[in-house]
Amino acid sequence: MKHYELAVKFYKEKGKKHNESLWAIRQKRDKAIKEVKEWEELRSKASKIKDYVIDNLKNLVDEFIENAKKEGIEVVFAKDAKEHNEIVLNYLREINAKKVVKSKSMLTEECGLNEFLEKNGIEVIDTDLGERIVQLRGEKPSHIVLPAIHTTKEDVAKILNETNTDPTYLTHKMRKLLREEFLSADAGISGANFLVANKGWAVVCTNEGNADLGAILPKLHIISVGIEKIVPNLDDLALFLRMLARSATGQKITTYTSIFGKKQNGKRVIILVDNGRFDRLNTKFRETLKCIRCSACLTTCPVFRRSGGHSYRYIIPGPIGSLLAPLVDKEKYKDLPFACTLCGSCDMVCPVKIPFHNQLVSMRKYVTDENLGVKIFEKSMHSDKMFKLFSIILRLTPKTLLERVVKEWSKYKKMPLIPKERFIK
Repeated sequence: MKHYELAVKFYKEKGKKHNESLWAIRQKRDKAIKEVKEWEELRSKASKIKDYVIDNLKNLVDEFIENAKKEGIEVVFAKDAKEHNEIVLNYLREINAKKVVKSKSMLTEECGLNEFLEKNGIEVIDTDLGERIVQLRGEKPSHIVLPAIHTTKEDVAKILNETNTDPTYLTHKMRKLLREEFLSADAGISGANFLVANKGWAVVCTNEGNADLGAILPKLHIISVGIEKIVPNLDDLALFLRMLARSATGQKITTYTSIFGKKQNGKRVIILVDNGRFDRLNTKFRETLKCIRCSACLTTCPVFRRSGGHSYRYIIPGPIGSLLAPLVDKEKYKDLPFACTLCGSCDMVCPVKIPFHNQLVSMRKYVTDENLGVKIFEKSMHSDKMFKLFSIILRLTPKTLLERVVKEWSKYKKMPLIPKERFIK
């Protein structure tokens, strides 16, 4: 099914409540940033830092690797998702691991790690509450930060075989079940929100503490992270920490902000993943590498709020997903850049000032540049004879017939009058 078909289905079933839930989070975000008088100045600084990272990415990656090794951390580079998954599997096989506990990581979702490990006989337990809910439901996350935002307390009670739908009760039960998994796991896997280049440290921000348990209890801790998550130094890290939680959930800072260096009771491995990121540096979409995965663009987007994350069919939905997905598979996701009103709300909330509306317009051109019909239409509109012929046909066509042809569109808008002369000569 295409985006709009899945979106309509979701809206009819859960759209109203989904919209209200996300808008409440957007309001929390607005309240939180009003407490920071220099917020717009921080956005500008954050954007410039990310510009610097993009311009110097190769050197910063080399600097991080050198300093992480000095810390006593093993660092491995993976050129793509396949290589990343094989590296993880090799490390797990070295210790004969049978079960891993994994905290929230969009990078491992991007690489399809869970499915890969399970096919190779390793049990994967997602330990973030929302991630565990969707895992037990056999689904993918529907939101970057709130992976189970599309579910209800009744849905959660059902997967736990409970009749009590009280959220506190269900949370305590899930915590008890997960604690047993932590204690019996052979290895822990997590992502990272930031990598500090001049220290060689990985920074993980969570609200549940599950990443810390997975990093500390098992003797092997693997951190999978995209190369764009690098920041130059601790001063830059401090700035992003002020912005991340406020942009994501309206908090001043996440409950747990953990900095990982050398592991004291075992081995820590950081896998730096490219998976097309270096190639993106040389394209018009390089600014997507500035994204810190705060999800502010998703939460504010009027289309996403009503259509749900699964309608995008890609692991990262919303405005940022509409830019990233076509770069992965142009044909499969060519409809996503058009799932947007170009209202500019995502531009206004992005903490690193990604110019979403400009990028989405460019992406629309990118996904249609090989469409013969689009090319013919565009060329015809630049031909006086073709324009006159086209306008005459439209004017002579009965209005009721035109509205029938564009039925879905004309539900909400009246047919415009066709001008006798075109504006562009």
